[in-house]
Amino acid sequence: MLEDFRKRFIISILLTVPILILSPSIQSFFGFSFVFAGSELALLALATTIYAYGGYPFLKGIVQEFRSRLPGMMTLIAVAITVAYVFSAAIVLGMVSGKPFFWELATLIDIMLLGHWIEMRSVLGASRALEELVKIMPSEAHLMKESGETEDVSIETLKLGDLVLIRPGEKIPVDGVVIEGTSSLNESMLTGESKPVSRKPGDTVTGGSINGEGSLVAEVKKTGKDTYLNQVIDLVQKAQESKSRAQDLANRAALLLTVIALSVGAITFIAWYLLGPSLDFAVERAATVMVIACPHALGLAVPLVVAVSTALAAQSGLLIRNRQAFEGARNLQAIVFDKTGTLTRGVFGVTDILAFGDVSEEEILRRAASLEENSEHPIARGIVQSAGERDISLSQPQEFRAISGKGVEGRVDGILTRVVSPGYLKEEDITVVDSRVEKTLSQGKTVVFVLQDRTVLGALALADIVREESRDAISHLKEMGVRCMMLTGDNQFVAKWVAEEIGLDDYFAEVLPHEKAEKIKEVQKQYRVAMVGDGINDAPALVQADVGIAIGAGTDVAVESADIVLVRSDPRDVVDIIVLSKKTYSKMVQNLLWATGYNTFAIPLAAGVAIGYGIILTPTIGAALMSASTVIVAINARMLRMN
Repeated sequence: MLEDFRKRFIISILLTVPILILSPSIQSFFGFSFVFAGSELALLALATTIYAYGGYPFLKGIVQEFRSRLPGMMTLIAVAITVAYVFSAAIVLGMVSGKPFFWELATLIDIMLLGHWIEMRSVLGASRALEELVKIMPSEAHLMKESGETEDVSIETLKLGDLVLIRPGEKIPVDGVVIEGTSSLNESMLTGESKPVSRKPGDTVTGGSINGEGSLVAEVKKTGKDTYLNQVIDLVQKAQESKSRAQDLANRAALLLTVIALSVGAITFIAWYLLGPSLDFAVERAATVMVIACPHALGLAVPLVVAVSTALAAQSGLLIRNRQAFEGARNLQAIVFDKTGTLTRGVFGVTDILAFGDVSEEEILRRAASLEENSEHPIARGIVQSAGERDISLSQPQEFRAISGKGVEGRVDGILTRVVSPGYLKEEDITVVDSRVEKTLSQGKTVVFVLQDRTVLGALALADIVREESRDAISHLKEMGVRCMMLTGDNQFVAKWVAEEIGLDDYFAEVLPHEKAEKIKEVQKQYRVAMVGDGINDAPALVQADVGIAIGAGTDVAVESADIVLVRSDPRDVVDIIVLSKKTYSKMVQNLLWATGYNTFAIPLAAGVAIGYGIILTPTIGAALMSASTVIVAINARMLRMN
């Protein structure tokens, strides 16, 4: 279609040159004369060719618009060029008197073709983000044969269970599981997260991400439409095609503008015919009104913004499943977060280290982790993981043994060390008086004590670790005037601690999964609410909320209960959703204001209301202004950014 407009424009331009040379008004303006027998008929023949060939897209368009009973841009252009052509032809054939304007007709069609060509290039650029998503996926993979050799094959031929080799710097061809090798992957083009993620045997890899420094062998787990990237592309496509409330408004406005343009064009013709200098002037004014009022910019104002914002979101790991819910996110007044796995990591870890003597906090954690390193108990794993996060090197314990139901003991660096529960201290009549212990217990945390023989060196408080990102997210949301709340099945003590830790406005504790939707209903009595959860046991609440946001879905994008899916387990992405929703709406409003506002002064000027001041718009200038307005709308849509 783009190429067709370009070809018609070039041929029409070539035909316009002799029309300009043969036109009496052009000859008079430049002071030359070129007249021969039949020159008027030659002019008519050239104009007929341009009208039929160059004007064909618009003449075809009016037929389609009338069939669909939705007159619009093509109707106005087709009427304008047809009136100009028929009137000029009638003059040449002696049917009416007046001055033909073949050169105006030719240049009008030229400008309209050029405008549409430029506009389509701009539209293509605005919608190309989806194409960029498709380009992320490589076309070939290194299939590993039983002999150990590799063969380059198309990714469409890969089957579940096939092994593929991914060399350093190459794109991962499919979704799979690492069988051999370790490396780091750049997944920024899929999730928006710039930090490389490490991968080792047993870890999953996602097609489209870029391999780092090591070679990997991966087993194919998903192919074709089941792969993450293809699911994302499908979601983006559906979201871009889905209707927007603003689009419905724009469509109604475009239809209204078409009716107004046809009406004003008819009134302009009648007024100038009765009051004006000549019939040809009245025809020119009416044609200019219809050309300049074409509602193309209005029709594109919203769809282009929708296309750009949806693809931008997908490239940042924000997948929009419900377009209208996303647009409504700009008006959110409250957000209710699930606790486990959303505001917290869902992993038991050390939150406090309490030192009671001269031994440092790091040494207390080191001794406890060294003793617990080989244990599979959740508390032990939490202690060891916390030590690992602090890069604390551990020692191999000696004489290790479990104290049934109370803890463990052994020698760390030759020193008898115990990690025990409060019950052990009570049983052994060991007293610890420290207000910090009471405080951590009141927060619902699990507290264990680290002993050297019978001397209490310190205590470790463990709980579900709060994400650092949660504090940042809540802070930003509160700055935006959004109330932040939490739903959790945990007890009041734990809920209160988490709420205070990250600065929540309110919380609901000891809420069972089936009760979460009822809590959302309660909050909805006062606020427009979004629910943020993991999309599994939070499904009823996600559906009940005005906007349901599934967080931490990873590469599983099929979260049917959510309006928006966040690929990363990062609550700060909720802030990005609201910001992008506001920016998207702002762009829509800007485009709609421009597309409608431009006509408020363009139509009267085209009708000739400022002719007394020497301001008069020709059909050619009108066509140029109309095309420019459409291109401005397309460029404005492309300027939408996440940050």
